[in-house]
Amino acid sequence: MILCCGEALIDMIPNPTATGQEAFVPYAGGAVFNTAISLGRLGRKVNLLSGVSTDLFGVQLQEFLAQSHVGDSYLIRSGRPTTLAFVKLENGHAKYAFYDENTAGRMIEAEALPELGPEVTALFFGGISLACEPCADTYATLLAREGASRAVMMDPNIRQGFAPDEARYRDRLMTMLAQADMVKVSDEDLAWIIPDVEGLEAQAKALQAQGPSVVLVTRGAEGALGLLADGQVVSVAAERAEVVDTVGAGDTFNAGVMARLDELGLLTKEALRTLTPEALEQALAYGAKVAAITVARAGANPPWAHEL
Repeated sequence: MILCCGEALIDMIPNPTATGQEAFVPYAGGAVFNTAISLGRLGRKVNLLSGVSTDLFGVQLQEFLAQSHVGDSYLIRSGRPTTLAFVKLENGHAKYAFYDENTAGRMIEAEALPELGPEVTALFFGGISLACEPCADTYATLLAREGASRAVMMDPNIRQGFAPDEARYRDRLMTMLAQADMVKVSDEDLAWIIPDVEGLEAQAKALQAQGPSVVLVTRGAEGALGLLADGQVVSVAAERAEVVDTVGAGDTFNAGVMARLDELGLLTKEALRTLTPEALEQALAYGAKVAAITVARAGANPPWAHEL
C-alpha cells in the first residue's frame, strides 16, 4: 500500500454565476491529497496520512477520499479549521492565497503520528505541508522514522515565500530529499533547490548526488525527463490536451508514475536503484497521460483507470 503523507485542504476555485460575477466554489484538494485521490482512482491500494478537521470541509474531504477508494485509517482528526486555498486562474495557470493559520493540517505534532503497519510499502511526501511548522517537522520525523524500510517518493512543489523561515525550510527539505529514493521536481523547483548549477541535466545530477536514486523533472508542455541511478536519461513528450486549468497536474503526474511502477512491482528501494530506461519510460508516459486528462477539466479531478 502507498501512504501519501501531507496536506488535505479546500481549493476555493472561481466559477461564473448567472449574473456574470465569479463566486468561489469549494473543491477538495491539496497536493498530497490530489496524489492520493489519483492513485485510488487508478486502482492502487492507497491511504492518506494528514491532519483533517471535523468541520464541514473536513467531512467533505473524508467523503471524497471514500468516493475515490482512498483509505482514511491514518487520518489525524481534530476540531481545528480546514486550510483554505483561494485560487486565481490566469490563462489557465493557478496562483494561490493560503489561509493556514492554526489549522488541522498544519498543527499536527510528531506525538500524534500513528504507527505504520507492514502493509505500508511506499511513502509519498510533498506540497505545502513540507514548508510550514509544526507539520513540516512532523513529516520530517515520520520520514526519518519510517523511510529506511520503504520506498520514498517526494515532490517538494516549492512555493517561494510561503515558508516563514526560508533558510530553515531549505535545510529541512534538503535533509528529506537526501532520504528519498525518487524525487519529482519542476524545472522551477530544480532551479530553487540547486541554485549554483546551470543547466537542467546538471542540476538534476547535482540533486541526485544528494541521495535520490531517480530524479524526475517536469517541463510543462515540453514533457518530462528522468535521470536513473546509472546516469542514463529518459525523456517523454507531453500528451496533447485542451487545457482548462493546471490545478493538480503535477500531483496526478506523480500518481501516474507511482501507479505504473507499483503495477510493475518496481516501487521498492531496490528496484528504483536498478530501474531500467524502458520501465521508467513506461512510468513517465503513464504519468503524462494521467496529467493530460486532469488539465482538460476544471480543478483537480484526476481520471479513473477506465478513462485511460
